[in-house]
This record gives sequence, structure tokens and C-alpha cells, in this order.
Amino acid sequence: MLEGLLAWADMSPGVWLGCTAVLALGAFVQRATGFGLAVVGAPPLLMLEPRLVPVVLVLFGFTVALTTLRHYWREVRLAEVGMALIGRIPGNALGLWLLLVAPMAVLETLIAGSVLFAVAVTLFRFRLPVNRLTLLGAGILSGILGTVAALSGPPMVLLLHGFSPDRLRGTLSAFFVVTALMTLLTLAPAGLIQAWHFGMALSFAPGVLAGSWLAGRVAHRLDRRLLQGASLALCALAALALLL
Repeated sequence: MLEGLLAWADMSPGVWLGCTAVLALGAFVQRATGFGLAVVGAPPLLMLEPRLVPVVLVLFGFTVALTTLRHYWREVRLAEVGMALIGRIPGNALGLWLLLVAPMAVLETLIAGSVLFAVAVTLFRFRLPVNRLTLLGAGILSGILGTVAALSGPPMVLLLHGFSPDRLRGTLSAFFVVTALMTLLTLAPAGLIQAWHFGMALSFAPGVLAGSWLAGRVAHRLDRRLLQGASLALCALAALALLL
């Protein structure tokens, strides 16, 4: 079955293994820290198999967010980010326009810049006021980056990192569940979602679930700063590789 899928997607076993490892690591980071699947995964996947971005990342972002939400649903404050959800509507439309008209080199630069932005936000903890205007702006930016490369998280983390860790995980997970569905509904009418995306996603699923399960078992025992630092270093290196 796997050989049939790889042939259908014109993907070598080595590339498939590399993509599986990247997605498993991204799932581990997202489950442990609240976000990170796309930040970790987008640059390497663009180098290994660009056709997986954004659809497969969105599918797994939804899956990991849903499993995380099971543990933190009591912490969800989705009403507090309602304006960001409204902003996703024009943001998704702009992201779709970029996917349809922008050359791959432009998209790679945008994605690499977004990943480096995410690293900077996490490292330096920029603080912006959380109000209707900033939430709307974050939602629009989240929609653009989420539609282009499943990178919905960084603009929201920039605003919400003052939340407690559990509240941040819960609220972001709920936000990602809703916005992943919005993104899929944006991409599907444009013909950007194909049957083979779902077949490949199923083939990657054991690795993603293993990464998420492992994070649930061991992440609380790890030094959070060390885990975050290693993840950020990996993200920055992958983003810089895209720019070179």
C-alpha cells in the first residue's frame, strides 16, 4: 500500500522517511509547547517535498490541535480571540491569492521570513496590547501565513504569550482547530487539495501520533527552556537554508 502511495505521489522512500521524521518532531514540539508543528515542519518539507505544503501540514495541525484540546479544553478562552477569527476570513483570501499567483521562490522567502519572525517572537517576548484592532491584524496575518504554509501560530503567540502555559495551549489549540477547517475550506474550491494528500497524510499519521504521544509522556520531565531552545535553533537553521 505504501509503495502504491509513494508511486502515486512520485515520492521516493527516502523522502517519505525524511518527511515522516520532520512531522513527528513537529508534533512533539507542538504537543509540548502549544504550537510549532508548522514552524518546525514547513522549511524542511519545502526542501524535501514542496507539494506537502500547506495541505498536509494543515491536516496534521488540525489533528495535533484536536488531541491537545482534549487535555486543555477547560482553559479555552476562544471568545477572547473572536476578532482574530474574523480577521482570518480576509487573511485566508489573501493567502490563497498568493498561492495561486506568487512564484515558489517568493513563497519560500515568505515562509522562511515567517519562521524567523516566530523565532524572534519566542526569544524576545515582544509585548503588544491585546485589543480588537491587534487581534484583527493578527488574525489577518495568521490567515495569510496559515493558508500559504499552515503557519497560523506566530501572529497569535505574539499577542497571547502573556497567558499562562495551560491557557495558551488550550486557547491556541481551539483556535487552530477552527482555523484549520477554515483553511481547508479555502483551499478545496481552488483545486489545491488532491486525494493523494489524504493518502500521504494517512501514511505519515503513525509518526505524527507517535511524536504527540511521546511529548505527552516525557515533555513535562524535560527542561522547557532547553526544549524550546533546541526547537528554535532547528527552525532558524531550516529557515536560513531556504533563504540561501
